Amino acid sequence: MIQFGLRLGHAPRGLVTTTPRPIPLLRRLLADPTTVVSRSRTADNADNLAPSFLDAVVGRYAGTRLGRQELDGELIEDRADALWTRAALEHTRVARAPEDLRRIVVAVDPPATSKAGADACGIVATGLAPSGHAYVLADATLARATPEAWAAAALALYHRLDADSLVVEVNQGGEMVTAVLGQVDASVPVIPVRATRGKYLRAEPVSVLYAQGRVHHVGALPALEDELCDFGPDGLSSGASPDRLDALVWALTHLMLRGSAEPRIRRL
Repeated sequence: MIQFGLRLGHAPRGLVTTTPRPIPLLRRLLADPTTVVSRSRTADNADNLAPSFLDAVVGRYAGTRLGRQELDGELIEDRADALWTRAALEHTRVARAPEDLRRIVVAVDPPATSKAGADACGIVATGLAPSGHAYVLADATLARATPEAWAAAALALYHRLDADSLVVEVNQGGEMVTAVLGQVDASVPVIPVRATRGKYLRAEPVSVLYAQGRVHHVGALPALEDELCDFGPDGLSSGASPDRLDALVWALTHLMLRGSAEPRIRRL
């Protein structure tokens, strides 16, 4: 209807202010080359908002799909053929993991190189509860990291969570990968895994665990969730490597699909 009000004047313009929901009208407006887009986040207006509002609303929804849409002004869409949907991930979200996790692993999907344009190093931690449900605890993925840097980051997360082992893909680098970790901290148990199937085939059984309601995200993991909801049979829409997703798949496969249910051994 705005167009009917733009019939007069030298350069009539319409102003639309809205939350960027993924509806057809907004998609058309954003795709129109004559549309000028300006975005503003709630944080940009923090000085004019009540501290209690920021604590209650921002603290609760920051990083979630609703928060990214309502607070950060992002247009969040699902990919039609993706293995995960944002609505399903929101349904899995919890504020905290159980305290009695039976096992915690940190999975690492190392890159082949740290040169410009290299893949990121996926680093994701998950834990398994006595109920048989898994909890995604953290995403510490690093971009363009040297072997020393990603090894240090993975081991730091391992120690912070008091994890039981590192699950590391060795397709890229083979024995060198485990050797690098050993040089940083030889006391940490490293479980090497090797991909023999494509990423999509490895990810499908893990997505089924989500569909069954057996995997929960602890807090907001926006970068990881973006990859999950943009991953289809031909990979990510951008063509980039799904490094966070790969690490997540290795972690959950180890905990839930390979019979690794031994109780935790606490270090003294």
